[in-house]
This record gives sequence, C-alpha cells and structure tokens, in this order.
Amino acid sequence: MKIALIGNPNSGKTTLFNQLTGSNQYVGNWPGVTVEKKEGFYKKDKSIQITDLPGIYSLSPYSLEEVVSRDYLLHTPIDALINIIDGSNLERNLFLTTQLLELGIPTVVAINMLDIVEKRNDHIDIKELSQQLGCPVVAISALKETGIDTLMDTILRHAKETCVAKNIYTGPIQDTLQWVIDTYHDKIPQQYPLFYAIKLFERDQDILKKIPVSLDETKLQEVESQLDDDTESLIINARYAYISSIIDRCLQKGHQHHISLSDRIDQIVTHRILAFPIFILVMWAVYYLSITTVGSMMTDWTNDVLFGEIIPPMIEQFLISIQCADWLQALILDGIVAGVGAVLGFVPQMLVLFLLLAILEECGYMARVAFIMDRIFRKFGLSGKSFIPMLIGTGCGVPALMASRTIESERDRKMTLITTTFIPCSAKLPIIALIAGALFQGASWVAPSAYFIGMLAIVLSGILLKKTKVFAGDPAPFVMEMPAYHLPQLKNIYKSVSHRAMSFIKKAGTIILLSTIVIWFFMGFGFDQGQLVMVDNIDHSLLAWIGRSFAWIFAPLGWGDWKAAVATITGLIAKENVVSTLGQLYGFVQVAEDGNEIWTTIAQQFTAVSAYSFLVFNLLCAPCFAAIGAIKREMNNTKWTWFALIYECGFAYMMAFLVYQFGNSIFYGIFQSETLIAVLVFIVFMYFLLRSPAKGGTR
Repeated sequence: MKIALIGNPNSGKTTLFNQLTGSNQYVGNWPGVTVEKKEGFYKKDKSIQITDLPGIYSLSPYSLEEVVSRDYLLHTPIDALINIIDGSNLERNLFLTTQLLELGIPTVVAINMLDIVEKRNDHIDIKELSQQLGCPVVAISALKETGIDTLMDTILRHAKETCVAKNIYTGPIQDTLQWVIDTYHDKIPQQYPLFYAIKLFERDQDILKKIPVSLDETKLQEVESQLDDDTESLIINARYAYISSIIDRCLQKGHQHHISLSDRIDQIVTHRILAFPIFILVMWAVYYLSITTVGSMMTDWTNDVLFGEIIPPMIEQFLISIQCADWLQALILDGIVAGVGAVLGFVPQMLVLFLLLAILEECGYMARVAFIMDRIFRKFGLSGKSFIPMLIGTGCGVPALMASRTIESERDRKMTLITTTFIPCSAKLPIIALIAGALFQGASWVAPSAYFIGMLAIVLSGILLKKTKVFAGDPAPFVMEMPAYHLPQLKNIYKSVSHRAMSFIKKAGTIILLSTIVIWFFMGFGFDQGQLVMVDNIDHSLLAWIGRSFAWIFAPLGWGDWKAAVATITGLIAKENVVSTLGQLYGFVQVAEDGNEIWTTIAQQFTAVSAYSFLVFNLLCAPCFAAIGAIKREMNNTKWTWFALIYECGFAYMMAFLVYQFGNSIFYGIFQSETLIAVLVFIVFMYFLLRSPAKGGTR
C-alpha cells in the first residue's frame, strides 16, 4: 500500500513523516527543507510505504519542488493521500486541499498545530470541516505525537472508498469545465478528468505541452469576457470563495485583547533599524561561543590529550609490540592518525556550533533572518529566497544547493547556485578554527568575520552578476509565513545536531581517510636516481614536486609555499582535507588549537595577513567534489557548472589577493609592484560594481 504525505511548507509534514516511519529526516522552519521525495515504511506495518513530498502551496508548477510533487501525484499509483494542514492558517492551507480533492484520490486531512489555535482562543469544528470538504479530518499533533494512530486507522479505512470531489464551481465556469471534459475526453487522462479540465481551462502551459490539444480560445474568451477576469484568476477566486464559506462554518474566532508574545518579539528582532545589528550580534555570539570559548576548551582537550597523549602513543606501542613494518607504522601514525585526527580534533567546536544553530532554527529565529535578509538582498538584486539555501548551507552545501529548487526564477536560481557555497559550511569550520586559534591567538573576531565574509561575497556577487545581461532583472518576490516562537524541542535539536555531526564524522572515516592515505604516499615517496623510494625529507617527495609546479600561482596571495598550495588543492576533494593535509605535511600528530605546536612549524610560512588571505581563499573558492556534483545536477548544464566554478575560484583569488596586498601595506608598510596591481584590480572591480545595469534582462 502506498500513501503520499503532502502539505504546505512549515506545516509539520516532515515531523509527521518521522513519527510515522521512525526516520530521522531534518526538520526546519522554512521552505526548502524537503526538495526531493523521501520514502519510508510505516513503523507498525512495513507493508505500508509512505512518501514525504516536498512542501508546496499549490499544484501549479511555479517552482521545481511543485513539479516534483505534481508529477508524482499524476504519474505514480497512490492508494491514499494524507494532507497535513496548519490549523492556525486554514485559508492558505485549504487552497492546496481543494486541488488535491479534485484528483479523486482517497484523502484524509490531518489538521496540525491546534495548540496554537487554542492559544488564540479560536475553535475549529472538526466534524463540520470534514462534512464541508467531503473527506475525513483528523486532529493531530505531529510534535507531541498525539492523534497519529487515529490518523492511520482512518486512512486505512478510507483508502478503500471512492473519493468524489465536491463541486465548487458554478455558472459559466462549471458549464465550460464540463464542455472541456466532453470535448477533449479522448485526450484527457480519464483517471483525473476534473483536474486536467481545470488545468486546460487555466491554460496551464506544462499540461498543454503534455496533452496535444488545440484549445478553443473563443469559448474561453467568452467566459473571461462574461465574468471580466482571466480563466486562472476565475478558478483561484472560486476556490477562495469556497474556502471562505468553509471557514465561516467551521472556525470560531476568539477575542484577542493583547499582542501575542511572538509579535512582541518580532517588533524588536525584525525592526527596520535594529534587525540587522541584532543578527550580527547573534551570529557573533554563536561563533564566539563555539570557536573561542566553550568549543575551544573542549577542542584543546581533544587535541592535546586525546589525539596528543592518549591515542598516538597507544597505537604506536601496539604497532611496535606486533613488530609492524616501519612503512606501515608511518602510514598509520603519520598518515591516518595525523590526518584524520587533525580533523576530528575540531568536532567539539562543531558540536557547539551545530547546537547553537539548531536552537536558533528550532525556536523560529532563523526564519526571521530570511525575512531580514530579504530587505538587504533585494537592494542588491537578490531575493530573500536565495538566503534560505544559505541558511541550510551552514551545515552542508549539498542540501543547500538542492534547496535552490524553491526559487521560481531560473535566473535567480542559477545565481543562488553560484553564490550559496560562499557561506562557511561545517567542513570549513576546522579551517576557521585553525586560523583563529593558531595564528590569531583565539581572537574573537576571526570566526564571525568568516561568516560575514561569505555574506559580503554573496552581496557583491549579486551586484556584479545583476549588472550583466544574463542575470539582469528584478528579483523574484519572496513570501514566507513566520512560524510562532516556541521553546526548542530537545528531540528535534538532538536530531539536527546528530545528523550534521554524524555526516561530518562519516566523511572523516571515508573520504578524508582515503585522502590521507594518498597524501601520505605522495609525501613519503620520491624518485632517487630514477627509482621510486621512500624519502626522509618531504621536500624531496612526489608531493613536493607536484606542489611546486603550481605553488607560484598562490605567491601573490602571500602563501606560495608548496605545502599550503597542496593543502588548498586537496580541499577540493573535501574541505576538511585542508587541515588534515597540514597536519601531515608539518609533521605533527595533532593540530593544537592553541597554536603551541603549529605556530613553531608554520610561522615561517604565514604572517597574520597571509594567514587571513589563506582563510579567505579557502572559504570562497570552489566547494568540495560532492557540492560540485550537486551544482552540476541542479544546473543541468555543463557550461553553467564550469562558469560557476571559474567564477568562485576567480572571485576567491581576487579577494584573497586584495586582502594580502592591502593588508601588507596597512599593517606592515610594504609597497611593491603587486600593490599597484592590487589598486588597479580594485578600481576595475569597483567600476563593474557601480556601472549601470545591462538592459534586456528577462523575468
């Protein structure tokens, strides 16, 4: 038996899916959390398959996730639908419900978030709502796990019944819809005749491409002329008139004499003047706690004790006791332990960061951030919808790139795909922590600055790209419902933190492990008199030979040493490799966050300015291979994928170059030929930033 779960974004759909299947899918307070269908089996009966479809507002294909949901419903045999709706916003949620009922698939409406309704002193008559819709309605709480068994019992009974949609259209609209069904009955799929008739009546371009019919425009124009509106608006108005009549009968509004707590908080955190400073303060506090104070204390112990005094000596003694070969000892200690340990040493800081971000997401604040950033982004040609993937990107770039499917405009979606990975993901956190702790003595401004450098890069890129003909045009409108503030649920926080942490640790045990083995081989072997032999000095290794061949490229950025160059290139496989490679190349088992060991080994290669240049480049350059693959899939175009990668690397190189050259001039008084080039680059950059937009952009 197949059951599809569908509803508006932020209606509790994924939470219900997790409760029904026992899954651990990520839950968020904004659209784009689910952009692909997810499948699972009912935990009490494995013969029942449940599919979690992307959250959508209607079955009109304005965005990619709406296409995914509609195509699944139309082309996949389904036994029943569970339509979860937010009881605190019946009017908006019931719009999708009216469309689903027209499909004729047995449907049960699960009305969620009734606790919010009760707090407003409102009351929903569940029995009357069921009678008006013509389908069963069950009250549930996906968060508190109440009413779920009743919901499943109802859906199992109702799946065997025939569903007949109520006729909500009258007069000329009803007559014309019947005329469409009668005229094109041989062309319309007979499984969903009313749905297809409505779509033809609306002149739905996607349906018209799939159904080879020549519409009689005269008939449609008669209706439009008679009712003084276009056909799509006539259908929408008819739906809302029907919904309004339902609400009048089913919803009793209480009398509210005070502003809700959520509204009072929003008066401050979304204030036109205070909102952005508050956001900056919040993000500074998040990174300060995770990188500099609480997270740093735990990381010190992990690096200095666990991966310094406990694990390496223990493994070394064991290998010696079993008379392990020298080369294998070197591989395990200098390769695997040094590389993987360098990355895992930063897990405590990441856990604190994930915990703080999960609390902000769960309580509802991060949804407000998207609204706040829409004001700023819109001034620079970006939509607030572009910021939602960036919020998700603080965990991992791959789901963030997939979340761009919520953006209707193809132009804005491509620009979002190009710029999303500028936001530091969890894989870049070890780089930030390393630079902040080892080269800036744990200065509190370094880690937050990395986050805001990513945002600045997005804003500047938005301005630059919007000035070109390809990306010119107004940004897509951004409409998002603000969830009410609530106390974070420990269960959801645990799921969010554990999901992100396990993803990072799994990568350390697979991709990073393999990378450290490859790096160890190339740094441990070299050619001597034409023969491949083990070398004691890594400057004579294969890796050194390879690194020197391209290290000159990064010399203008302040770190032309082959070791830093190699670490940067290995970061294309996985960003964590930057730290693991440094851990191997500089010959220590752990990268101590306090800087005691690493400072003595790399101080000769890095100054404070060149270290920050190194950080900027690795934050902004092309992402890891997994994210590059996601860009390729979402772009669905090789040329656009290459453009994205070249732009990211070029922009990163320019920013790091300017940071190093201007930093040297400001802090060390160094002026050289590269400084003059930096001034010219800055002037050219400002010209493209401030020039008039290109004409001819399309919506």
